[in-house]
Amino acid sequence: MVRIVKPLDRLAVKTISPRYRSQDERIEIAELRQTGLSIRRVAQRIGRAPSTVSRELRRLPAAAGHYRPFEAHRDAIGSRARTHGRRIDIHPELREEVGARLAQRWSPPQIARHLRVKFPDRASMRRCHESIYQALYQPGSALVRPAAVPSPRPSPLRTGRDHRKAHQRIDRRRPRFQQPMLSVHQRPFPPHDRSEAGHWEGELIVGSQQGSVIGTLIERQTRLIRLLHLPSRDADALRRAISDRMADLPASLLRSITWGHQGIEMARHVSITAELGAQIYFCDPHSPWQRGSNENANGLLRQHSPKGTNLAIWSREHLQAVEDEINGRPRLVFDNRRPADLFAT
Repeated sequence: MVRIVKPLDRLAVKTISPRYRSQDERIEIAELRQTGLSIRRVAQRIGRAPSTVSRELRRLPAAAGHYRPFEAHRDAIGSRARTHGRRIDIHPELREEVGARLAQRWSPPQIARHLRVKFPDRASMRRCHESIYQALYQPGSALVRPAAVPSPRPSPLRTGRDHRKAHQRIDRRRPRFQQPMLSVHQRPFPPHDRSEAGHWEGELIVGSQQGSVIGTLIERQTRLIRLLHLPSRDADALRRAISDRMADLPASLLRSITWGHQGIEMARHVSITAELGAQIYFCDPHSPWQRGSNENANGLLRQHSPKGTNLAIWSREHLQAVEDEINGRPRLVFDNRRPADLFAT
């Protein structure tokens, strides 16, 4: 009688950890046993413990007096594919406790800490925050319930998400621009080195409802500020503004620009470098400390335009007046000398 073994599913061909037996290894066990080798000798040949080989040979009842590797492998795949119910799903008291806290918009880490404090002697009532996240993100989760205080968000999480946000490996991310970008880590000097003049830091200040912007540039050594009047938030407008505003500087005072935001408005960074001869470097996302001088300068500018201000009302003349005012203030770091005087010398 011919026995037909069904084709393996996707789990059978999926790469698994070496700690588990592969199909080829099971075939080798069967062939070695057919040659008459003992379990201990088979274990030595395949580099496994004798107990592992013994357990493998007992996986399925021997038929016709020998071990069947293909059926054993299918049995192992089926065991690995079985899903086990989450403790939150099968433990009503735990599910009720977690659901009640989520209804109050507690975060999963807060709930996990609360469970450890409230049930110190009951391990079954404790779950880590990742387990709570997974149970919450499960489609049709019973943990999503109406909150006491109505909210337009469908999820009790602060982010409003009802699914896991996908993350991508850094080396697989697409570059922001087609032209190669230089990172702040590729600058020829460390962040604390301000010994050489001509290195600038820049960023945009955004007005109310993202409708208006101005550009800010600050020289790292002297802290001199230059403001850019931008009629629109696009790459060509920023390129023209930087080129026009910085064209009067000699090469010794314009060596590089470290830009804080990898936004599309800097898509012409290669053209800016070609026109000014200054290399452009980009900071890491969400890393304002990598352009600390510029971040401090933007804070000074907020004295003139608090957040939510419409920056479109600022004329070139007004920007120049604000620039002169800030550059004319004495600085403690320079022993009360002014940035304008330092830059002029």
